[in-house]
Amino acid sequence: MQQPKGNLYLIPCTLGDTPPLEVLPLLVKKAIEHINHYVVEHEKNARRFIKNIDSKKNQTDLVMSEINKFTNADDIPQMLEPCLQGFDLGVISDAGCPGIADPGAAVVQEAHRQGIKVVPLVGPSSILLAMMASGFNGQNFAFNGYLPIDKGERKTTIKRLEKLSSEYDQSQSFIETPYRNNQLLESLLRTLNPDTMLCVACDITLPSEYIKTASAADWKKIKVDLHKRPTLFIIQK
Repeated sequence: MQQPKGNLYLIPCTLGDTPPLEVLPLLVKKAIEHINHYVVEHEKNARRFIKNIDSKKNQTDLVMSEINKFTNADDIPQMLEPCLQGFDLGVISDAGCPGIADPGAAVVQEAHRQGIKVVPLVGPSSILLAMMASGFNGQNFAFNGYLPIDKGERKTTIKRLEKLSSEYDQSQSFIETPYRNNQLLESLLRTLNPDTMLCVACDITLPSEYIKTASAADWKKIKVDLHKRPTLFIIQK
């Protein structure tokens, strides 16, 4: 008789140093209590998160594989070996929901190929939380990841996204490496039309959370320091 396969659980984590059970449902805690095999973005971060959820869990029982942008695609099938042996496997990102703007998506894709059941659990997504709080079109929106670093390419991309937003009534969201947030905000205010709306959502779910929507013209009068603070930007023309 063939060994039943384990399930692949997509386990959200906090977006920062927030007490986990303030933003995560009980089902996440139950999953972590029974799962010992994981695919994670960074092992140190994942172990700390698991300890915060279940302080009694024996860390020596945990078996972890790391996945990031440097992971060889040929190594991904082996990460799912615990499922083929009948064990449930958890995927944990460094922040938020695995598989969303996260390398864990490659593991999920391979799980479907191998006929492994995928179980997504509820948790915070900075993309969705920012959209909820922006007041923009939640019926039609896009997440564009990182904008180009080169100033000329960045300006061209910003104008392209602004045009897309206008033509399709589509909210356009993107992020930046936290230490370049202030520079991106300056680029946006130099490039966007004055009446284009901009939402800046920073430190979502943290005590220092800051979310504001205003026109590009009005943003020029607002003083805010986004340096080294996880931030999501959304524009709507």
